[in-house]
Amino acid sequence: MNARQVVAGLAAIVLAGCATFAPDGGFGRVQELTKERTGQAPRWQRSDDESAVVQVRLTELLTDVLTPSAAVEIALLNNPGLQAGFDDLGVAESDLVRAGRMRNPTFGFSRKSGGGHLEIERALMFDLLYLITMPLSLDVEQQRFAQTQIDVAARAVAVAAEARHAYFGAVAAQELARLYERVKDAADASAELARRMVEAGNFSKLAQMREHAFYADATAELARARHQAHAERERLVRALGLHGNQLAFQLPDRLPDLPKSPIEPRDAERTAIEMRLDVQAAKRSMELYAHSLGLTKATGFVNVIHAGYVNTSETGDERKDGYEIELEIPVFDFGTTRVARAEALYRQAMQRTAEVAINARSQVREAYSAYRTSYDIARHYRDEIVPLRKRISEENVLRYNGMLIGILELLADAREQVGSVKAAVEATRDYWLADSNLQTALTAGSPGQPSFIRPANAPVRGGGGH
Repeated sequence: MNARQVVAGLAAIVLAGCATFAPDGGFGRVQELTKERTGQAPRWQRSDDESAVVQVRLTELLTDVLTPSAAVEIALLNNPGLQAGFDDLGVAESDLVRAGRMRNPTFGFSRKSGGGHLEIERALMFDLLYLITMPLSLDVEQQRFAQTQIDVAARAVAVAAEARHAYFGAVAAQELARLYERVKDAADASAELARRMVEAGNFSKLAQMREHAFYADATAELARARHQAHAERERLVRALGLHGNQLAFQLPDRLPDLPKSPIEPRDAERTAIEMRLDVQAAKRSMELYAHSLGLTKATGFVNVIHAGYVNTSETGDERKDGYEIELEIPVFDFGTTRVARAEALYRQAMQRTAEVAINARSQVREAYSAYRTSYDIARHYRDEIVPLRKRISEENVLRYNGMLIGILELLADAREQVGSVKAAVEATRDYWLADSNLQTALTAGSPGQPSFIRPANAPVRGGGGH
């Protein structure tokens, strides 16, 4: 068998084993990881048809009063930043497919002439070392692609968590704005009554100024509450990726009721270690470094081997066929620096994995403490403080009807009742936020942290092309 037949056979083998792109681009795994943690599956809009389907679903969701689950679904379908993050899968899959294909051959051509003599040399060279190490390289890129899937899923879960936070914040702020509107109406009535009583000589100027001060404070509080409601609604708009006619969505008048009892997670720390995406990402990073270390050691001494077919033709002579091998000579660098670097990065990845696991356990304990505390406080307001204030108000109405107290005392009691209702709304909001944070701490990562959770110093893809 001559060199030409060897090269042709090698090329046939390589071409037969070329890697290809998956139909879903690896997005199925992202959907699975996200749905396990949010109850909703994201959708990657890669074509006009897919975008049209999403728009139809958005219209359906925005027609009714928005619910927490609908807000999460809209964010996972429509958030433009999340859609941009999905394309990281395309980049990672391209690197994976490229790793499974032989590198392009190089073609060399030289022509020498003089004194009536012509010499032509042609060479077709293949990266033989890459062919030998292709299984290791492909394994490394598969690990890298799996890590990218976890990273992208973590972004999706973080977007869902932000949508829930923004939803509860917007509903609570809207509820408080309506409360302050009622306070303002009461302050208007109180100030007008005080003015008339002063004119009738039944009220002192000092008492009137106190009522007017309450009216001024109520006016300022209403302005702040309205702005806060607007700001929280815009935060929700950004989280959901809405614009144009979609901004007319409706929110419920009040926050959801507290559950009958708080959740009691069993084996919460073990659940976090098994389910949290930042822990999985750290483990994947460590595995990736381990595979990269194996590849580095395999190519530590010799890093470049090119082999290929060569032919030479000269004037008046028969063409000469043969082969050529190019080998890097390790004179100045025997590969020890690359191996030492890979070993250091692997050890670093091991320690970072341990750090992430320790932090995950601690964060779950802290998140559950916040969850349980916020539930107890919200329930205390619901079952004790607000009903008590209501009974006091009813008793004062009876006393007012019996002419035992005046209208100003009745209005003062109403103002105190408003403060309790405001605190109750805020406590209920804090409970739902703590509930979201607990779910994040159990299944995704540190509450409030950025959605991109790849551990520090994660391996960077190498160059090369196909």
